[in-house]
Amino acid sequence: MKKLTKRILFKILYPLSKIYLSKERNYTYKDITVKILPGVFHPGLFFSTKILLKYLESLELKNKTLLELGAGSGLISIFAAKQNAKVTATDISPSAIKNIKLNAEKNGVELNIIHSDLFDKIPEQTFNFIIINPPYFPKDPETENEQAWFCGSDFGFFKKSFKQIGDYIYDSTNAIMILSEDCNIEMIKSIAAENNFTLNEIHREKVLAEWNYLYNIASKNNDH
Repeated sequence: MKKLTKRILFKILYPLSKIYLSKERNYTYKDITVKILPGVFHPGLFFSTKILLKYLESLELKNKTLLELGAGSGLISIFAAKQNAKVTATDISPSAIKNIKLNAEKNGVELNIIHSDLFDKIPEQTFNFIIINPPYFPKDPETENEQAWFCGSDFGFFKKSFKQIGDYIYDSTNAIMILSEDCNIEMIKSIAAENNFTLNEIHREKVLAEWNYLYNIASKNNDH
């Protein structure tokens, strides 16, 4: 019954969010103000970005390398850069890439910004942190904007990301993915397992009756 209610709410709220996000918006988190261009994922409307930011606040980021995969407006990347991390921000969406550049300049931080479908255009290298706030609704995205919401009817986002991420995870890497109880967590875990990874829960938080989970992505040969 709970899942049915959430599906109904999503069908109502998703179109409403599209209308709201059809205009340029501003959002402030602590000392960071970002502009949200039309169609770009708004970090203030959803719980996941704030939970990730709170988690990052507990970490020592100075002089560490961090990759945000699918950075949207760039808020998380900008936060990390303000903590003196060396940040790479990527997104598949040209609108998001434009938005990240705008907000990095607006907030006076330097980011390595790469237009990439997951890891396709990211040179192989070691990152101390990889942050992923994925789309997880199982539907094929039909527009650029929908790529922030839908992972593909066959969970293609996860199949590709877990296939590629092994070239970027080392013993020193803390790879973090946030998922909601709304998504098919068991399916995502099974895709990870098929690629020799496990999702180890490191934090859970309930916001407005919805559980959100932070997972560490670890190689089965080196769980940590």
